[in-house]
Amino acid sequence: MKIFICLTILLQIFVLQVRTNECELTLNDEIQLTVNELIQSQQLCNTSNSPMTNTRRISIAGRLLDYTTRCQKSISNANVEIIHIPSNRQLICSDLHHPNSHGYFNLTNVMSHFNEEVLLRVTSPGYKIIYKKICLPLSYERSEEIIVSYKIVLTIDTKQSHSQHDERMKSIVDTLLFQMTLDEKIGQLNLLSVYSNADGAIISDNLREKIHRGELGAVLYTYTPKAVRQLQELVINSTRLKIPLIFGFDVIHGHKTIFPIPLALSATWNMTLIEQSARIAAREATADGLNWVYSPMVDIARDPRWGRILEGAGEDPWLGSQVAAAMVRGYQGNDLSLVDTVMSCFKHFGLYGAAEGGRDYDTVDMSPLRMYEYYLPPYHAAVEAGAGSVMTSFNEINGIPSTGNQWLLNDLLRNQWNFTGFVVSDYAAVSEMVAHGLGNLQEVSARAITAGVDMDMVGEAFLTTLNKSIEEGKITEQTIDQACCRVLEAKYKLGLFDDPFHYVNESRAQTDIFTKENRLAARDFARRSFILLKNDKQILPLSRSNLTITLVGPLADDHRNLLGAWSGAGDWKQTVSVLEGINQLVGNNIQVLHVKGANFLEDLNMLKLLNTYSVNVILDNRTATEMIDEAIQAAQKSDVIVAVVGETQGMSGEAKSRADIGLPVCQKVLLQALFNTGKPVVIVLMNGRPLTLTWEDQYATAILETWFAGTETGNAIAEVLFGYYNPAGKLTATFPRSVGQIPINYNHKNTGRPYNSSNYFDKDMTRYIDIPNDPLYPFGYGLSYTTFTFGPINVDKTELHGDSDRLTIRVVLNNTGAYDGEEVVQLYIGDPVASVTRAVRELKNFQKVFLRTQERKEISFFITTDDLKFFDSHLNYIWEEGVFNIYIGPDSVNTQSVQIIWFK
Repeated sequence: MKIFICLTILLQIFVLQVRTNECELTLNDEIQLTVNELIQSQQLCNTSNSPMTNTRRISIAGRLLDYTTRCQKSISNANVEIIHIPSNRQLICSDLHHPNSHGYFNLTNVMSHFNEEVLLRVTSPGYKIIYKKICLPLSYERSEEIIVSYKIVLTIDTKQSHSQHDERMKSIVDTLLFQMTLDEKIGQLNLLSVYSNADGAIISDNLREKIHRGELGAVLYTYTPKAVRQLQELVINSTRLKIPLIFGFDVIHGHKTIFPIPLALSATWNMTLIEQSARIAAREATADGLNWVYSPMVDIARDPRWGRILEGAGEDPWLGSQVAAAMVRGYQGNDLSLVDTVMSCFKHFGLYGAAEGGRDYDTVDMSPLRMYEYYLPPYHAAVEAGAGSVMTSFNEINGIPSTGNQWLLNDLLRNQWNFTGFVVSDYAAVSEMVAHGLGNLQEVSARAITAGVDMDMVGEAFLTTLNKSIEEGKITEQTIDQACCRVLEAKYKLGLFDDPFHYVNESRAQTDIFTKENRLAARDFARRSFILLKNDKQILPLSRSNLTITLVGPLADDHRNLLGAWSGAGDWKQTVSVLEGINQLVGNNIQVLHVKGANFLEDLNMLKLLNTYSVNVILDNRTATEMIDEAIQAAQKSDVIVAVVGETQGMSGEAKSRADIGLPVCQKVLLQALFNTGKPVVIVLMNGRPLTLTWEDQYATAILETWFAGTETGNAIAEVLFGYYNPAGKLTATFPRSVGQIPINYNHKNTGRPYNSSNYFDKDMTRYIDIPNDPLYPFGYGLSYTTFTFGPINVDKTELHGDSDRLTIRVVLNNTGAYDGEEVVQLYIGDPVASVTRAVRELKNFQKVFLRTQERKEISFFITTDDLKFFDSHLNYIWEEGVFNIYIGPDSVNTQSVQIIWFK
């Protein structure tokens, strides 16, 4: 049967390719969905909570093509949604997917219940929406997979015509620019922080005067409908031209409902989930009056000493690009003017994650080749996804700070990448160029706006100096007009000229924020982000009855630190602790002995630093010995010890670089005492960066990485510890054995003397003499409660020719263990001979596959010459003929390979 299915899929794909030249417009099937049901169908299905009985498995393959080019152009910027409509027409939801760069989509493992109707919905900006009914047989064998294929040809939607939209925008913006004074234009480039409280926005007399003079274009830190309305009314009622404000905020991993930190979300390897997290955050943010978010952070980071590694997607440019695009899509949707979408501001442009020594804000220095190959792709992906704005970084590039770097902001961003949005500086980054040594405030301000910065965040450098620079001929009013035009265009796209109070809705603030549904999503996101690093003797999952556990550690019953850094408007008092989660889930069936065991840390200087702005770390009054003795007494009465240890939320994040990325000493002393009891110790980690855990890995029975998991932390951890969910996360940032290995990443290059660990006594090689070269946990690594095995790699050919050829790779994945589970099948490509040195391997694709216990499935990948491309020494993006190694496995190290030759 499996062979028949595979042949059928190949036949369908072949037919699709043969018929590509037949360009027949795809017509909509007649569907019966009300307006409310259409809105409901935008909700993503939570498959983890769906019963697996009475379901059928569907595979849907196809390609999206453009009708206006007679199907010569494929469409890659699109949503391909599978809409599930139950017979009772309640809980309508959709599974969201996206085509590849050639417009192909291959949706495997789609699960459908027998009592529901299934539709295919295709949406792409500027094209008409397509609905197709998926016809399914009434009955079939449970093991049988239903295969459906489509060639979908889209045509331009005249109602969404960009030319009409652009003409109206140009007319409105040009009219305003003609009416504006120079001071009013400069005022639009000014972004200030305005705080609020229960009474609304805190408006000083100075701020009121600035607003009256038209010296404010945007605001950060103001949210809630009441506060936003107050400021917007002040602008509309007291300024000459009544140009509305943009309201921005750091919505990084949720607004009020806080999701896992971005590094954790990336560990799900689930772009649908990541997009959904941004979609929910956008809904909550807009319900609170916001329309602009400073997210996603797409900086590639190879140095875990850097505290802001928690805000990004790790070390890989390909995966980072997928995450960047998913986040932008989630925030902005297909229409920025809708009431529940926000303008995304990706950051930090550029190379911010490569700071020397892992010290925040420090110098970045790298070759153009490394820049283009490994650090720039996620920024480019955010631009391609349509991000409306970009934030500059604090660091310098080629000796010039990003905020004044014309090559970066103009030549690359606008001329090469065709970015049409606006550029905002990071917090006071314009004025900080003075400290960089580029001149006084007037000089650096002129340099920034000339380079391409359109808005100055907080520093008021533009507001106080640009007028003088024009008078002295250092800049032109045309430069001011250009920046002001981009800011006004953003306001038009957000719908603010049609309705300045578009995002002010008190009823939405009551119904769309911190809902039960959003908290359930937060719980699901959290458990999917956890990574099982070690599980000796299959100690996990724990028994759900007849068990006594000692729950110990400073984070075991903590609330303050669960949200992690950049938790926006989240309230730590609303979080669920690990103790609470376990008691709610299995507390009636097991005995939980809870003790603290240790403080977070006992370094008084660091404690003062962490508590500088608010009291986040509180020391226990007892001595360390007293707390450890209590923990040992409890441990001796238990069957297993669960130790919840890690960082405080203030130990990672902006300006939170660490030279030592191990656990604090007092927590390691506690762990040593627990190991000495002889009882099995399960370590539950909470942290915002990869840690050095070589000693912990040697002695712990199991280690579960949970990051900072957000609002629903305790519930999610409990479900994973006791087997209600099988962890399936995979690392997106390497865990080193020692700080001395940093920077460390899987996609490194070979040297002329590459070290082979199988020959330990080869001394004149690229190696350390005191520790292994390899990391403790490599990129892509993560265990499961079940076991997966990979069959041999099969390719449809070993020699290929030209750009039009395509390689098909297949591998059979088997779930040989006792639990249902998910595996991330990862595909890497190595280019051993090229005109420039290449990485030993690079991630190029993956599939996350759910298999029931003892189930097997054939996984297929398609490779084109796009997957072989790299930047040559002249920074041309090319592919070269030659030998290529294809690697497939569960992580970046444990792979099998096959070699192919691709000729020009």
